Amino acid sequence: MNIDNKLKIAQKSFDSWKTVSFKEKQKLLKKLAKALDKHAEQFGRIITQEMNKPITQSIAEVNKCALMVRYYADAENILKPEKIKTEFRLSEIQYVPKGVILGVMPWNFPFWQAIRFAVPAILAGNTVVLKHASICFGSGNMIEKIFLEAGFPKGVFQNLEIGHEQVKAVLENPIVRGVSLTGSEKAGAEVASIAGKNIKKSLLELGGSDAFIVLDDADLSIAAETGAKSRLLNCGQACNAAKRFIIQKNVEKEFLPLFLKEYQKFVAGDPFKKKTNMAGMARPDLADDLEKQYKKALENGAEIILPLERISENEFVPGLIKVKSGNPILQEELFGPLGMVMIAKDDRQALKLANEIPFGLSDSVWTKDKKRQQFFIDHLESGTVSINKGSSSDPRLPFGGAKSSGYGTELSMVALKEFVNVKTVVGK
Repeated sequence: MNIDNKLKIAQKSFDSWKTVSFKEKQKLLKKLAKALDKHAEQFGRIITQEMNKPITQSIAEVNKCALMVRYYADAENILKPEKIKTEFRLSEIQYVPKGVILGVMPWNFPFWQAIRFAVPAILAGNTVVLKHASICFGSGNMIEKIFLEAGFPKGVFQNLEIGHEQVKAVLENPIVRGVSLTGSEKAGAEVASIAGKNIKKSLLELGGSDAFIVLDDADLSIAAETGAKSRLLNCGQACNAAKRFIIQKNVEKEFLPLFLKEYQKFVAGDPFKKKTNMAGMARPDLADDLEKQYKKALENGAEIILPLERISENEFVPGLIKVKSGNPILQEELFGPLGMVMIAKDDRQALKLANEIPFGLSDSVWTKDKKRQQFFIDHLESGTVSINKGSSSDPRLPFGGAKSSGYGTELSMVALKEFVNVKTVVGK
């Protein structure tokens, strides 16, 4: 079936889907969650086959999708008309779905990213079409099947097997009324530009270079264990992974050995074995890119703490480098098993180092002192601040970035209003 026909089906489906009650939509979401649980192992294997994630992490991804779907299946209807007190007989705010929404999704969390985008948009009354990463068409097709299996009408969720070069034509089609993209800063800028020229809503969830700040009153052993996981789960291929470890100088000698011990527990292995905690990167060209960034960092003064060693076309022994402010590598996102260590003499310098980058997604701060916690909560330029825990996305809480990490909100009740028009109704 060609793309124009799929878009027409999405529009036709929208015309009826928008009239289905919130409660009826939620009943279908409950069936979708059950289906995700039922097929978690099968879907996990597809994820691992496509992008090399360790099987336990792939199955956990599908389970997390089911958890998120249940959150929306039980959510309060915040989209019902709101009565406003005025001098008029009738005055209310209505939330009207926009129509067909395009999702442009990445390969690093093939089920989570796609379902995280689709579910709140669909519950709000929209229909969606997905352009998945080229290595994840199997995941995209399986997600379409699972929506149908759960009883959603044909056309509410459709997977488009298209390449990057066809996104422009789809987004320019008058049927499509908005776009959500998770990906690189460059891809986000391109898609937002097309959307803007065509007066269409865009939501961007882009890269990060998140700070993991360890202060001198932190629980250093827990911070070390959490920091290593935050950098190296999914082979370091997560937008909200810890990427810059900003350590207070007076605990550097105590913290680093603990951190290195935890870091070196991550060893590349067979992704289909349940004991494997890290596999190779998703594609060899991504491994090439990481090696180039590693060399660039070293050429600009970075010091090796643990060398980044390539052991196959896409596997590494994870690396760690000490980087100083001003290194051009800090203007980029490291997407893979390479971490950066920076040293700060005090809280103010740690804050300065954390903020002096283009990104602002999800920082983590480790201190037991509530005043110090509040200082960072008030001044970090990021969409999320995590205190004494690693960064993670939670269906109940908004997820989004500041600065070049994007705009708009995924997850939580806030996401339900991302792809709706606000209509005012007033009358005597």
